[in-house]
Amino acid sequence: MIIREWRGRASPSNTDAYPAHFCSHVIPELQALPGFVGAHLSRRTLGDRIEFVVLTRWKDMNAIRDFAGDTLNKAVVEPGAIAALIEFDNFVEHYEVVEEV
Repeated sequence: MIIREWRGRASPSNTDAYPAHFCSHVIPELQALPGFVGAHLSRRTLGDRIEFVVLTRWKDMNAIRDFAGDTLNKAVVEPGAIAALIEFDNFVEHYEVVEEV
């Protein structure tokens, strides 16, 4: 299994917009993709911003390629996410799961 990590940051005055977008748009779209296993959305206060961390789980890199295209490390950021955030990472990180409890 592969974990794909992405981060975005929002204004403290707009903390609910990205989670709402994530639940209403991102999750349903991901759930329709073969090889998608699951996702986590977390947040923390980071200075004067709220940082969101999205961890998606995938069966393998081929499933991620079907989702993200050939540039695997480029973030896939929808217009709704762009509107909800003040900044976001343009690239993602991938981790191979070694152990899961």
